[in-house]
Amino acid sequence: MLEGVPDPFATALSVNSIQTGLRVLDIVGTVAFAMSGALLGVRKRFDLFGVLVLGCVTAVGGGAIRDTLTGNTPPLFLRDETYLWLAILGSLLAFAIGTRLARFERAIRVFDTLGLALFAATGAIGALRLGLGPLGVTFAGTLSGVGGGIIRDLLAHEVPEVLYRRDQLYATAAAAGALTVYLLNGHMSSLGQELCGAAVVVLARIVSRRGWVKLPVRRV
Repeated sequence: MLEGVPDPFATALSVNSIQTGLRVLDIVGTVAFAMSGALLGVRKRFDLFGVLVLGCVTAVGGGAIRDTLTGNTPPLFLRDETYLWLAILGSLLAFAIGTRLARFERAIRVFDTLGLALFAATGAIGALRLGLGPLGVTFAGTLSGVGGGIIRDLLAHEVPEVLYRRDQLYATAAAAGALTVYLLNGHMSSLGQELCGAAVVVLARIVSRRGWVKLPVRRV
């Protein structure tokens, strides 16, 4: 290979590695959200079917919103049933081990935060590919991250966490992660952008849970 001339094989390998990494993160986010929704169903004493429904809509809801917003239709879970099967398996796993978990709330928070982080970042990546600006990328990423959780909470007769948990950043954390993806565009690979964006979401959730950051509330 001539010096200074890029190796096509190495370039293709790099691209394939990035695409594989992005798909893995998407899969992890799907399973995480499925377990989050299913564990809430277990806590609510839903039967197996109810747990499966809650887990699946939580898992694919955010992705469906993301794909619709970015024009990638039909949504990925309909074009690739692997995601739906993973959602079912994640829900079944949560149903099987849910009764052995001493603290449902803690388990739900962990999986929910992981799903929120990954879906917010992947939603932002999808919006970037459409050439959207900072507000568009942030909006698409945020809605992608919180969409599944909103559907989950509404079906479980819960007030959506995004609306009332001012002491724990949720939608704001997703927005911060999505904006991070936008700001890093052109400075690193898509996989690197997604990992950094997801890390920002997780960090924002952690600091808010510790009470270090809160959103202001109007006193009346």
